[in-house]
Amino acid sequence: MADTIEFFFDVISPYVYLADAMLPGLRARHPDVVIVHRPVLFAGLLKHWGQLGPAEIPSKRVFMFKDILRRAAEQGVPLRGPASHPFNPLTAQRAILAAAPEQRAAATTAIARAGWGEGAELGDPAVLVAALGRAGLPGAALVARAGDPDIKAGLVAATEQAIALGVFGVPSFLVRGELVWGQDRLRDVEAVLAGRDPATPEAAAQLLTRPASANRR
Repeated sequence: MADTIEFFFDVISPYVYLADAMLPGLRARHPDVVIVHRPVLFAGLLKHWGQLGPAEIPSKRVFMFKDILRRAAEQGVPLRGPASHPFNPLTAQRAILAAAPEQRAAATTAIARAGWGEGAELGDPAVLVAALGRAGLPGAALVARAGDPDIKAGLVAATEQAIALGVFGVPSFLVRGELVWGQDRLRDVEAVLAGRDPATPEAAAQLLTRPASANRR
């Protein structure tokens, strides 16, 4: 049976754009692996785990934008950044969820590239329609469906399911029961696939079962 990688993402994150740009290479190296796109709400993850987003911490926001410029240069992908950030990603995420499962990869790439690669305003439904259309997808229909109650509820449910699996940030990948966070950790995904992950249950347990001797107040 082919391995499956579940890709949890929200296009509000520049690291999702960078991860998405790396997936074709992963597919080429592992042609039998199935990648399942799981749109979620990053804001929902942050709220559940009691975290602030990178853009909500001034010094971290500065670092993040410098970091993604460096990482994009390493990967050789364009990076302009969306016209506004943070923006409201609800319509984008719902439109991706509205796509047929086999179309979600193309929809994700189209939207992420339009914003992070080309500088479009990803909170604008018209921009989403155009980006999806350029990818050969029914943009107007998908953006219209983003307003359907079942799609809205579906995105909330998908976020709750991700939280139940322990997802706390995006991009995250679930492979063989292992949760890997960050586009710069795709090599760890491949290590799990190859059966050479050094984070064995035994090794992890040795660290995780140690008692705390101090607590932050």
